[in-house]
Amino acid sequence: MSELREQARECLLSADADEKLAAVRALSAAGGKLLDISSDLSPVAEPGRPDRPELVAGSRVPRRSFSSRQGRAVLMHAIAHIEFNAVNLALDAICRFSGMPEKYYTDWLRVAEEEAYHFDLVRAHLRHLGMDYGDCSAHAGLWDMCEKTADDVLDRMALVPSVLEARGLDVTPGIQDKLAHAGDAHAVSILDVILRDEIGHVAIGSHWFHYLCDQRGLDPVSAFRGLLEKHYPKGLFGPFNLDAREQAGFTKREMAMFRQK
Repeated sequence: MSELREQARECLLSADADEKLAAVRALSAAGGKLLDISSDLSPVAEPGRPDRPELVAGSRVPRRSFSSRQGRAVLMHAIAHIEFNAVNLALDAICRFSGMPEKYYTDWLRVAEEEAYHFDLVRAHLRHLGMDYGDCSAHAGLWDMCEKTADDVLDRMALVPSVLEARGLDVTPGIQDKLAHAGDAHAVSILDVILRDEIGHVAIGSHWFHYLCDQRGLDPVSAFRGLLEKHYPKGLFGPFNLDAREQAGFTKREMAMFRQK
């Protein structure tokens, strides 16, 4: 049996969406058994992606309207793209960083499998709406934060789960309200599943961020604030889903940073 991190790297490099997700599910079903988690692997500069969708600047991504079937399909395409990238981000967290406890790797394998499930749910509804993944252009910048946090697992745990994924907690209820108003109850139910699971993903990131701060003798709030000032000098903008963030393990001191916005 090859080592889990090596298999995760192979999944990350797979360019075919169906093959990537099938490989993630197979790895998860195998129980994420590890032989050795200490070995260094050469990092993946770019994850495997299908030829479509075309990746473009955010300003060129089609606008999303909730009032028409076509507009909702464009929205679901954007969500599918986020979920596909979330699979890659979870796999990268496994194969890029060595020397973490075994549970770190099995936690992120679980995240990768759940993100693959989310992609399948969204893609099925996207097809119901008359479109498939790859039919629209998509945002090219979702891998940026992965690159910016490539050198330090602490930075990764702070900024991908606790900023990017946590932003999903903030915006999802508003999207659901608009979808409900448009009469798309099935899309609302899919986002219920995603929101539930994403709370768990943010909690995993928060747990390992606090673990690493404890290992390094750092104050988590000061460390988090410093990383926000470095990568988001203009600050984070609300509204914030404080209930979901609290469920995801943000401490009272961390929550105070958002309540001040």
